[in-house]
Amino acid sequence: MTKRILHVVSNVAHYEDPSQPTGLWLSELTHAWHVFADKGFEQHIVSPKGGASPLEPRSLKWPLADASVKAWLTDPSRLALLSSTARPEEISPANFDAIYFTGGHAVMWDFPDDTGLQNLTRSIYERGGIVSSVCHGYCGLLNTKLSDGSLLVAGRKITGFSWREEVLAGVAAKMPYNAEEEMKRRGALYEKAWLPFVSKVVIDGRLVTGQNPQSAKATARQVAALL
Repeated sequence: MTKRILHVVSNVAHYEDPSQPTGLWLSELTHAWHVFADKGFEQHIVSPKGGASPLEPRSLKWPLADASVKAWLTDPSRLALLSSTARPEEISPANFDAIYFTGGHAVMWDFPDDTGLQNLTRSIYERGGIVSSVCHGYCGLLNTKLSDGSLLVAGRKITGFSWREEVLAGVAAKMPYNAEEEMKRRGALYEKAWLPFVSKVVIDGRLVTGQNPQSAKATARQVAALL
């Protein structure tokens, strides 16, 4: 049967200061989407509130906007997917083999405490599915608990955008919290590449995580391989 992937995107459009825009880091969606599409997988998109997912302006500019990003930006049917995302309660987790949390700083606000996303994640994982994230997407795994009350990430190897990368990107002062440290506080065995902004993927059973935007393709390939 055709494998089905559920992508998770943010509804947040700005940092704490409304004059400073943020949103989905588009390549983290497009790179994975193309990997899964090449495998013939069926793909759907969900967000905490449903509806539109704003785009991070920096992710749309050269040199970060590669061919896959440009293809989405010039394809009305693809952009429509991001203007009418589903709400978690509209999704049946039994229909999906994997969930993939995209990033962009926006997710730091609306992913961690969304019970709808947590329910989807727990259900997919406990049915034998794959839970995956890239970059800040791992913020969506911070507070997800399994049915036995334990944190999904506790004692598990994981990666995501590092604090060093926040500093080097010049945005550390805008962060609502240090995601790397919050993961460690929850008992996650956080790993990162020795050099910043290079691809790194960590696999721990059916938990697959990528460190930064440069890791999206490799993360998706590992998810596809497990499927």
